[in-house]
Amino acid sequence: MKRILLAATLVAFATGASAQDKRPDYGTAVDAAGAKKIAAAVLAECAKNQWNVAVAVVDNHGFLVYFERMNNTQTASMDIAVGKAKAAATYRRPTRVFADVIGKGGAGPAVLSLPGIFASPGGLPIMVGGNVVGGVGVSGVTGDQDEQCAKAGLGS
Repeated sequence: MKRILLAATLVAFATGASAQDKRPDYGTAVDAAGAKKIAAAVLAECAKNQWNVAVAVVDNHGFLVYFERMNNTQTASMDIAVGKAKAAATYRRPTRVFADVIGKGGAGPAVLSLPGIFASPGGLPIMVGGNVVGGVGVSGVTGDQDEQCAKAGLGS
């Protein structure tokens, strides 16, 4: 009887864990033309608000496809934009998720030690047909403003 209960518990745990861990699949990577269109829309939103930013677009595996920065963007933003884009693509979620988890104190050592985590809004996965095809990262103003520009780049 104990073995049956143990087996049932393990099956229930495995099923629950896999249901919670469902992330979108990867699709065909964003190409240079698509990346340039996304970056142009990001930069238009930022220029409209007079925000100087850097924008990076990576493919579905986190490799840089396109990068651009506006004049007078803070130097640190170059690496941060690329990092946000990579994190959004490779972890298949907005970087805001990491900021929220850490901000609520729910991040244990496992989350804090994951490679390439950027716990600041402004990194979004690029989705086509429900699949992740890349990531866009924006840096230069507040995280919320970075995310606003990234969303504009994705047309949302």
